[in-house]
Amino acid sequence: MNRNNIWIHVGIATILITIAAVLGQISRWSVTVKDDPIVKDYPIIKDELIYPGKINHPRPPEVLVRFKKTVSMDTIRDVLYRNNDLLSDEIESVPGLTVVDDLDDADAKRIVRQYEALTDLVDYAEVNYKIELDDPARSESPRDLVLREFTGPHPNDPQFNEQWGHYNTGADGGTERADIDALEAWKTTQGSDKVVVAVLDTGVDFTHADLVNNMWIRPENVPAYTDDELGEFNDINGYNGTDNISDPMDDNGHGTHCAGIIGAEGDNGEGIAGINWHVKIMPLKFLGRGGSGSVNDAIGAINYAIDRKEHGVNVRVISASWGSTMKSKALEDTIRAAGDAGILFVAAAGNNSTNNDRWPHYPSNYDLPNVISVAALDRSDQV
Repeated sequence: MNRNNIWIHVGIATILITIAAVLGQISRWSVTVKDDPIVKDYPIIKDELIYPGKINHPRPPEVLVRFKKTVSMDTIRDVLYRNNDLLSDEIESVPGLTVVDDLDDADAKRIVRQYEALTDLVDYAEVNYKIELDDPARSESPRDLVLREFTGPHPNDPQFNEQWGHYNTGADGGTERADIDALEAWKTTQGSDKVVVAVLDTGVDFTHADLVNNMWIRPENVPAYTDDELGEFNDINGYNGTDNISDPMDDNGHGTHCAGIIGAEGDNGEGIAGINWHVKIMPLKFLGRGGSGSVNDAIGAINYAIDRKEHGVNVRVISASWGSTMKSKALEDTIRAAGDAGILFVAAAGNNSTNNDRWPHYPSNYDLPNVISVAALDRSDQV
């Protein structure tokens, strides 16, 4: 090998060593940036491939982060980009509230601590915990209420005689008048199809014979629901935040049961009578077939109801017959936003016969002016 060839090989080797060193440093940067909570004085990065729109992941996102109101969405996206996280959803009704999906599948509590450290950018961060139905199994089947004496207008629905919650005669070991005085209320009104009640649950069977005439259908003058991150929804029959299908059909039964109590068509010779004979039921599906979902699914559904209200739909009430002992500031902020939009939030107090002032149950325990907490009593007027 001559001297010229030696120097050529030395030069090539030097170049390769330099490239390897640079790549090694970049690799170290990519590892350490995830652990560095300080993200300041950086250029804005806009990479559309990082935020592709509708996201279909086999598991729910890990955390909910509320950035300060002064932080722009470009800055939020860049913070997430630098932490290898994905903006799963922005909750438009609560400024700065985001649903964050960690692409490294790190521990959710660790991710929360990471964002909590950004005190100049973040108000709070919390784990996106699981929500499950807590209703007890129904064991009662009253059959001997046919001898009651009615004092007001009553429907001809064949199973109305079993609805002791509407009118309790004291049969089957019950307590007379331990009911909601529905017959007296119906002297004044049987409801209104101008009022929309959203059922935040497992969906609703909108084809059910006793519900079909009282189901909300998106009016032609109201545009389809569109979310910047989640895409366009075919919300003709309501909202489904759990499946990649267009309708909120109930695949569990709980939401349909609740919808029937609220608004099964009365005096139609079919099934039962709802508290409202006339009403419009809007399904907000956030719980799946097994009766479970997540906080961000509930928040997304409430955000949808607020959006529909802002587009002229007369959503007056959200019914939430579920709960947890876990407190979520993000859920609380979204329910507060619903109140600001003029929507009542009626929440189950729980079914454990406990004192909620000592053992809080959420969302029924949120101290908000639009929250009504409802306890469950049996036919003998016991909690």
